[in-house]
Amino acid sequence: MGIRVRTDDFGVRRVAAVETEHGAVQTPCVVNCAGVWADAVGRMAGVKVPLVAMHHAYVVTERIEGIQNMPNVRDHDASVYLRLQGDALSVGGYEPNPIFWEEVSDKFAFGLFDLDWDVFTQHIEGAVNRVPVLEKTGVKSTVCGPESFTPDHKPLMGEAPELRGFFLGCGFNSAGMMLGGGCGQELAHWIVHGRPEKDMYGYDIRRFHHSLTDHRRWIRERSHESYAKNYAVVFPHDEPLAGRNMRTDPLHEELLARGCVFQERHGWERPGWFNPGGAAPVLPYDYYGAYGHQAHQDHAYNQLLGAEYTFDFPPHHEVIRQECLACRGAAAVFDMSYFGKFYLVGVDARKAADWLFSADVSRPPGSTVYTCMLNARGGTESDLTVSRLAPGPEASPLAPAFEGDAFYLAVGGAVAQHNWSHITSVLQDQQFRCQLIDSSEDLGMISIQGPASRAILQEVLDADLSNEAFPFSTHKLVRAAGHLVRAMRLSFVGELGWELHIPGPSCVPVYQAVMAAGAKHGLVNAGYRAIDSLSIEKGYRHWHADLRPDDSPLEAGLAFTCKLKSTIPFLGREALQRQRAAGLRRRLVCFTVDEKVPMFGLEAIWRDGQVVGHVRRADFGFTIDKTIAYGYIRDPSGGPVSPDFVKSGDYSLERMGVTYPAQAHLKSPFDPDNKRVKGIY
Repeated sequence: MGIRVRTDDFGVRRVAAVETEHGAVQTPCVVNCAGVWADAVGRMAGVKVPLVAMHHAYVVTERIEGIQNMPNVRDHDASVYLRLQGDALSVGGYEPNPIFWEEVSDKFAFGLFDLDWDVFTQHIEGAVNRVPVLEKTGVKSTVCGPESFTPDHKPLMGEAPELRGFFLGCGFNSAGMMLGGGCGQELAHWIVHGRPEKDMYGYDIRRFHHSLTDHRRWIRERSHESYAKNYAVVFPHDEPLAGRNMRTDPLHEELLARGCVFQERHGWERPGWFNPGGAAPVLPYDYYGAYGHQAHQDHAYNQLLGAEYTFDFPPHHEVIRQECLACRGAAAVFDMSYFGKFYLVGVDARKAADWLFSADVSRPPGSTVYTCMLNARGGTESDLTVSRLAPGPEASPLAPAFEGDAFYLAVGGAVAQHNWSHITSVLQDQQFRCQLIDSSEDLGMISIQGPASRAILQEVLDADLSNEAFPFSTHKLVRAAGHLVRAMRLSFVGELGWELHIPGPSCVPVYQAVMAAGAKHGLVNAGYRAIDSLSIEKGYRHWHADLRPDDSPLEAGLAFTCKLKSTIPFLGREALQRQRAAGLRRRLVCFTVDEKVPMFGLEAIWRDGQVVGHVRRADFGFTIDKTIAYGYIRDPSGGPVSPDFVKSGDYSLERMGVTYPAQAHLKSPFDPDNKRVKGIY
């Protein structure tokens, strides 16, 4: 038994056949739907499948008089469910101490385990508390079997990054019956057409970084926490406690000492916000006190998270406000080292760049371009910056040795694996002769943004930072406090500013030099909570929030990233041309709400008394002092959504059953003329 893999002429591993005891079945495609055995099936082909096997159980009660019309019930506090089964109830739940099936047996099939009442009794107690009659009702049958659970309690789907033609359809976290129909349909479309029809990123195996998908401790800790918290209320700013500190950048200790409260993305620890109350390190995972672990008594990080368990403005709202206003009024430094940093080099690098990127990146070396990458249906697989490099014979962390053309790609760190896999698949499908080199771990990156950024950096960098010498959207190799760095004049917050891409060993001295130079200018540390607010105020997109694989750049207001005026073919071009000719059926619109009320996404958008869409992304804009929300709207009559249609409506946004009047904007309400990034204050 096994899966035969071949390596094609371009060095790409592909599925060739399935070996059985009755001979081989030739096939270019295998789908792994093996449940708790999916890991073993993956290993046959060298594919990593991040899931664990656990005992999962429910019991069925004896008949209960008068229960027939009871709805299905979930009790989030007790972490139990009660489901009608004829004239009885089935009762189950998610306990903090599930039993791991340590040695998954390949001899086990269609069997059950004995129920461990020591573990299950907590669910009976929770159910009795909710439905008291259960105390006097017997148990007719128990069901306890093996089930697979994943690090985020969502299925594993899509093509494995390690092997072309090997698809996953496993890890359904005891929701297989519920999800199977829709997931099966999307997976079929994925296999036949290369991508699913709907946005399936939340289930795509590429949401996990490849360094984590075979890390046993990380998989076990995260799968445990996701299981135990399955019925916990999902709060907007929660973070996992399991599997932390897997990937830390060179500035981690430095920022921790300055009160940084970290967020976890893609295994990286990235700055969330800075706590004036001092250091709040993330401690090793305590399994919430299960399995004989001692639960942490005094965990400052967990206490800060717990204080934010609210759907109101968080208690740290004012701290984040200060970070934002310092960036707008003076300057802030953001550690963005978690970004994905790739080099695209080789004979066909320029051809590949023309095909991959929606914008024209064939500009002179020294230029940096903001662009999208699309799929064949014109949906947005990524937005990123692409910098054209000048050829150099000497390889360094800031540029590999290459001849011909080379491009440096900077992508959001939380989606680096998705980007890497998308680019790699396209290069393979088009048979471009080029290489993608991952330097994400070798380079750090800090971004200094705000009206004082030029004055600060002029003291640290050995380059002229004037508009004439260093215009917006360009990059140069310069020295920062004696260390070679790549400086890029870009902004993700809508201010004058530069990113410094720095070899790992130079990160701390360069950061310290920037902080020292910035002291007299009011420079502050700031994190991603501030970036979220500042960027939505400026109208910049976040991939997978207001920009997804089922959104086109035309609908998202990013037509300027598409080289449709040129004749250069690019992936997704035909779909965009068809869409433009037919008229846009939906459009991303910015809304502001005057009333001081927080929004988080998924709020309904009302126009003239009809629901026309929902909010994709929302945050509070501290500079304009309003809640800002972005969402795609449709015309209920089915026609195209024109700018006039957007402007002519009367809008409100519905949050938790209450509607709030809202203003629609076609341009970002903050600095609509884009003066600040040009240094005009």
